[in-house]
Amino acid sequence: MSLRPQPARPVPEATAQVARAAFPKGCLAMRVRDELGSLFDDAQFAEAFSVRGGPGLSPGMLALVSVLAFAENLTDRQAADAVRDKISWKYALALELTDPGFDFSVLSQFRDRLIEHGQGQRLLDELLARCQEAGLLSAGGRQRTDSTHVIASARMLNRMEFVGESLRAALEALAAAAPDWLAGVVAPEWIERYGARIDGYRFPKGADARTRWALTVGTDGFALLEAVHAAGAPVWLRRIPAVNILRLAWIQQYHRDEKGVRWREGKDLPPGKIRLATPYDTDARYGEKRGSGWVGYKVHLSETCDPDAPHLITGVLTTDAASGDAEMTEEIHQALDARGLRPREHVVDAGYISIALLVNARDRDGIDLVGPVGADTSWQAATGLGQDAFTIDWTAKIAICPRGATSISWSDQHKPSGTPITQVHFDARDCGPCPVREQCTRARGHRYGRSLTLLSQPSQQALDQQRAEQQTDAWKQRYNIRAGVEGTISQAIRTGRIRTTRYRGLTKTRLAHVLTASALNLIRLDAWWTDTPIRGTRASHLARLGADLGLAA
Repeated sequence: MSLRPQPARPVPEATAQVARAAFPKGCLAMRVRDELGSLFDDAQFAEAFSVRGGPGLSPGMLALVSVLAFAENLTDRQAADAVRDKISWKYALALELTDPGFDFSVLSQFRDRLIEHGQGQRLLDELLARCQEAGLLSAGGRQRTDSTHVIASARMLNRMEFVGESLRAALEALAAAAPDWLAGVVAPEWIERYGARIDGYRFPKGADARTRWALTVGTDGFALLEAVHAAGAPVWLRRIPAVNILRLAWIQQYHRDEKGVRWREGKDLPPGKIRLATPYDTDARYGEKRGSGWVGYKVHLSETCDPDAPHLITGVLTTDAASGDAEMTEEIHQALDARGLRPREHVVDAGYISIALLVNARDRDGIDLVGPVGADTSWQAATGLGQDAFTIDWTAKIAICPRGATSISWSDQHKPSGTPITQVHFDARDCGPCPVREQCTRARGHRYGRSLTLLSQPSQQALDQQRAEQQTDAWKQRYNIRAGVEGTISQAIRTGRIRTTRYRGLTKTRLAHVLTASALNLIRLDAWWTDTPIRGTRASHLARLGADLGLAA
């Protein structure tokens, strides 16, 4: 399939006439066309198409159809029907009234093409560029970011269910692809053991019995893998995805020694970031937050929050569920900078911030990263003798305690991670007779009394300043704006259905989130164009009555 880029077409006269008659005040799709034009041009997707072959459908049109479909939460089949039967879509796409549309399978093929050529992010980037051209978006303002969990399109499995289901999936794939070969390998008990979906309620009772069952599954899995890799087995069997997943799962969950098959435990297991969680989505990982776990992904949404402009989503970053928020902070800044949308102030929650990130954002990127840092959790802090009670003279390399004693040791070191620190010690002869010794140090029988561990000077000073500032009313008032991003998460869940991914795999899920962010931006732009105010948090009738009566909700 080849691409022959066509220039943007005007809306056909007949289409415009009928659309205006049907929607005299306009609607979202029509206003997008009126305000932003064709939005996506064919030439933007030229890299994804060949220069040979028959001409394909306009990728610019397919891109807009994809975004509108996510805005209205339509399936591919429904979206293809909407191109044929919705006059507002024909107006937005500049199609004739008699245009027959296309088969719904084209949309899936278009998404696959975007993923294959790494052009999915271009959908959001182009929309943001149009908003910048229209004066609706600019760099240097305030932005805020938050994340939420995304559940994979597969059920959550415990370890025993996972290994059993991995083996069952491999047997199913082999039974479909090579039934004659499998008939000569399969053991009779495998049919009963793996013929139905593996569920925990069928497991034997008792820890020892369950361990024996898991080892039996491990033995069966090793037997199947040995048969697949035997000299007489067809080589192509090894390339079946379910067989490869089984091999990787067994490496992660089992090992063999002279005593036989062993179930990996504790530190012998691979870290969660690389450990498979389901055989049906190899990119999904187990994540946990506030005691609740899930298998899938995590999506980070960044949006503008200036009062005199529409609140638009400027960044969407999808990761596996095992990745921490702080790991994404610098990547978010780099992505915003690449789009020409570097914020002056970036408001985040505690998960995205550390002193190193705060200092780097300020000194290297020119971004004021606003968020709470962790409090001093040492036991001395509760008595008022935390590190902030000491005076640090960085030039003289000494520390002075609240009682006036001066440190006798100053040692610049590095943590095993490479982070520079400074160890400061006070003389035990000064600490011994001190009247507040019991509230300050528990060191006894050593040369040193109280000890301090400081970060590098820029980091330590930034930490002390941040801890002091975040206790003030002015800082709390400034930080209140972060709460608004929770509404964006809610809108993405209600409108874009991002709580559960409709696809399997990180790349497809990532593209779905880009489409969701683009769709939400169209909805927000339409609200801006129609002067629709931003709604506050919804409250129940009972809560509103309680507020009227002066009672707490």
